[in-house]
Amino acid sequence: MKISLVDNNKNILLQNNVINKIKDFINLKNLERGDKLPSERIMSEKFNFKRNHIREAIRRLEFYGVLKSVSQSGTILAIGLTGFNGMVEEILSLETPSFKELVETRISLELKTVCLAAERHSSSDLKKIKEALNAFKSKIISGEDYLEEDLLFHLSIAKASKNRTMISLMLLLMPPILSTYDRDAVCEGDKVISEIKKHEDIFLAIESKDPELATKMMHEHFFKLSKHIGNKNLINKKFETK
Repeated sequence: MKISLVDNNKNILLQNNVINKIKDFINLKNLERGDKLPSERIMSEKFNFKRNHIREAIRRLEFYGVLKSVSQSGTILAIGLTGFNGMVEEILSLETPSFKELVETRISLELKTVCLAAERHSSSDLKKIKEALNAFKSKIISGEDYLEEDLLFHLSIAKASKNRTMISLMLLLMPPILSTYDRDAVCEGDKVISEIKKHEDIFLAIESKDPELATKMMHEHFFKLSKHIGNKNLINKKFETK
């Protein structure tokens, strides 16, 4: 199953219906942590949903850590019943995030990843960041669409942070942002030279192992985007260099 932060309402509604059936069954049987659920086939017959719908709902619950697939054993309840019910209620109430929410999350995340990247990067990481930077520069100088190269540059920084959770979050955030990003509105008036310099300043700060400067440069890079989404906290936040 493809895990995404953004999904069509019809698919989410169907998944939620299946999840409710699974939740009701688990409560009816009073299952506890480690107890096994019926097979997809049995649940499909019992709940009157197609097996692929059962599978998608299970994968979604696995993604949030309330169910777990065990090799040659099947699907088990990963947490206690009380925690399961509370978590599922929150999962069912989730709505598709707006562009503003996605961007706010991305900026907050990247201010941390660039700090960690400056502290933890290896020579191999620096090489990959530099390659991504050069690909970005090549596209923007030639007047081509550079959005994907820009995001790959930021992903290479996330990888240098050595935090796999942050990398996973970046991978989840990128596709929905790419699909809804209005570059003309956000980047209106930007000059090629200044955009390249912003990215180069971030790279140089990481290379020099200066977390505070790297965070400051990333904040300045995101200033216009923060202003576009109206995030006053990110706009007004001040960073002091060493």
